[in-house]
Amino acid sequence: MEAGVSSFGIGLIVLACVFGGALLGMFLRGALPGHHLSAESKDVVKLATGLIATMAALVLGLLIASAKGAYDTQDNEVKQASANVMLLDRTLARYGPETKEAREIVRGAVARRLALTWPEDASKATMEAPEMNPTFETLGNTLRNLAPTDDAHRFLKSRTLEIIGDLERTRWLIFGNLGESLPLPFLVVLIFWIAVIFLSFGLMAPPNGTVVTALLLAAFSISASLYLIVELAHPFEGLLKISSTPLRYTLAHLGQ
Repeated sequence: MEAGVSSFGIGLIVLACVFGGALLGMFLRGALPGHHLSAESKDVVKLATGLIATMAALVLGLLIASAKGAYDTQDNEVKQASANVMLLDRTLARYGPETKEAREIVRGAVARRLALTWPEDASKATMEAPEMNPTFETLGNTLRNLAPTDDAHRFLKSRTLEIIGDLERTRWLIFGNLGESLPLPFLVVLIFWIAVIFLSFGLMAPPNGTVVTALLLAAFSISASLYLIVELAHPFEGLLKISSTPLRYTLAHLGQ
């Protein structure tokens, strides 16, 4: 899905297409000759609609499951990264006072990520971006310059470099896939199927207030489900944005 189209805009487009299909069906019902709406014709339309509805239901279910799975994966990776940052800070503290600069880099990198990804949750101090751009690559270069004097310090240095590697890998997993979303042709085909189903509903049902209200509510439900799918596909923005609580908790306890 194109980044310039919001989830809410997609929901409105789906609602217009689906409910428009129902209204078109009602119009065709009054315009078609009577023999086109015979019992035999309605049976064929029902069979065709049932086939499309089955395919649409399967695809919609798969989309929801896939989007929710991807969202949960991103959420778990944020929590895992927060835990690794805390572990890294504690490991550096055990190494000794010579890692003070490295711990400051860790804190700066976490504060910058929090400010960039969750600006509404960042404190004023966090939002004041420093001139330097602390990253875990910078931290890795700093730690490689450490000269451990015994086996314990060599183990802690090796452990910190291992944690940094895990953090870099997790970061690319989280932020390297942000551009990926729902394929537009796939979504267009699904919307077309659902619009055809609603068109058949309009053909079969008499155009009264109860029918129109029921079809509108059904169309709204379909558009809401696709809206949520698109929201889940963008886990760091919108209504279903991943919580910053794990990272904020980690930042509050760094350096202690």
